[in-house]
Amino acid sequence: MATQFDVIIIGGGAAGIGAARRLAAHGASALLLEASSRLGGRAFTQDLGGNPLDLGCEWLHSGDRNAWVGIAEAAGFPVDRSDPPWAKAHPSLDEDKNDNEAAWRAYGSWEERLRAVTSGSDRASDALEPGGPWNGYVRAIAGFMSGAALEQISTTDYLAYDDASTGKNWNLPLGYGTLVAASLPTSTALRLATPAERIDVTADGVAVTTRAGTVRAGAAILTVSTAVLAGDAIRLPSGVDPWREAAAALPLGRNEKIFLEIGRDAAFEPDTHAYGNLHDLRSASYSIRPKGWSVIEAFLGGDGARILEEEGPAAGFAYVSAQLVELFGSEVATAIRPLAATSWSRMASIGGAYSCALPGRSQARARLAQPFEDRLFFAGEATHPLDFTTAHGAHDSGQRAADEALAALRDRHRLGERDPLAAA
Repeated sequence: MATQFDVIIIGGGAAGIGAARRLAAHGASALLLEASSRLGGRAFTQDLGGNPLDLGCEWLHSGDRNAWVGIAEAAGFPVDRSDPPWAKAHPSLDEDKNDNEAAWRAYGSWEERLRAVTSGSDRASDALEPGGPWNGYVRAIAGFMSGAALEQISTTDYLAYDDASTGKNWNLPLGYGTLVAASLPTSTALRLATPAERIDVTADGVAVTTRAGTVRAGAAILTVSTAVLAGDAIRLPSGVDPWREAAAALPLGRNEKIFLEIGRDAAFEPDTHAYGNLHDLRSASYSIRPKGWSVIEAFLGGDGARILEEEGPAAGFAYVSAQLVELFGSEVATAIRPLAATSWSRMASIGGAYSCALPGRSQARARLAQPFEDRLFFAGEATHPLDFTTAHGAHDSGQRAADEALAALRDRHRLGERDPLAAA
């Protein structure tokens, strides 16, 4: 392994790749260390049944200002700007229209009450209607969005994302994970299956220890998840405890996906959506035959995702299959079969879905984004003030951290004449 770079990037997800792209654009040498055997982090596209299915992030949220849209189009990746499937209910479920509308109104009323409760509470559960008949639905939808129970969600944090979102949700037919993994600059040195074990601050930068040896650089950008940062997988310099505490205040929620293959002709309309039991807080959101594929994607959040984490994929398949039978009839049972299930919460190198600030701790995002001794810089979706939980928020945070590292290196004259900022 080479022993000297301008910057070492730890973590090869959207944030790490965003940082690498900014560093490459400025001519800085970079090494990216990734603990797993692939790039992408929580962006992961896998070919299943001949279809590129996104096991992690899937939607270009706020697509009209999402940096990955421009990256995709510049690289020749198609972008689908049509409405997402949840905007089109499956026609056979029209008889449930009144209940669906009542449940959605209840969710909207809860969001309105959130703004009122912030004056006296920062706990999202305090905005629930006492004994409300649709509270299970509200909890399920919040679980999709935050991966956590309402008692563990900061109202301030939730509303910050909601207010910043443009509501444009676009799609990448070839997969979000495919794009992210393909976007690392060729000039960036890459070491897969090489977790960082220790980071030390030195007189002229940092030293990062791996099982393959120690590599040195002028700065390091740490893009690992909050679950990893708050844990003990990486030994960090003395004095970084406040960053670990901030990460602990931004725990990863639970979100998982189950994919089922449609094995024979059945009454499933393409590019449509269904929702399970409206009163069950564990219910899944079903994307039916996306892009016309013979697949059903079940998305579970919060308590629903716990089924997979605690009981395993067989229990998850049984749960969503039973919901689909209840929705579409008993003949569906012989028309679908398990294809795949995710296990983000069980992955040691990630540890969950996306960050959610605990009540009273939304300021932890800004704290986590601060540099440490102008040697160690922090990025990742959890450090973005508004676009947390998203791949574009992660990307933008990586670019921000790269800019901070470049400024620090310039101030220490490490880049010399190769630093374009110095000539600007």
